[in-house]
Amino acid sequence: MKRSAALVRLSREHHLALVLAKRAQRMSLENMEAASRFMTQAFDTFTRELEPHFRAEETALLPALNCAGELDLVTRTLNEHEELRRLAKRLQARDATSVRRFGELLEAHVRFEERELFALAESLLTPEALALIETHEQTTGA
Repeated sequence: MKRSAALVRLSREHHLALVLAKRAQRMSLENMEAASRFMTQAFDTFTRELEPHFRAEETALLPALNCAGELDLVTRTLNEHEELRRLAKRLQARDATSVRRFGELLEAHVRFEERELFALAESLLTPEALALIETHEQTTGA
């Protein structure tokens, strides 16, 4: 799917998130040593890659959609970001029961953003609003 230049970077970052989500969903909890290593890696990846991605969306994309009146989608996105943050903290605390839920929610969240949120932003936001999102990404490195 061709993305607006303003959303290309955010969209590309979703690939890493999907890889992580699939690994979480396939993780066997029978080998707790391997599960523990995965939880460490997942939390590190979340902190290094996904948290900055969330902040970029929350400071540039979501305010633009909020101003355009898309409160329900903005609220859903923010709620899912918060739930993923809570689950990531549970992974950091070695709560193996959170691994599968983390993977399922992360995959569903990425699919929602790609299919609904980004598509709506591209169709609803002005070229100027999209350019501001792209400029924000470039200046913050997010």
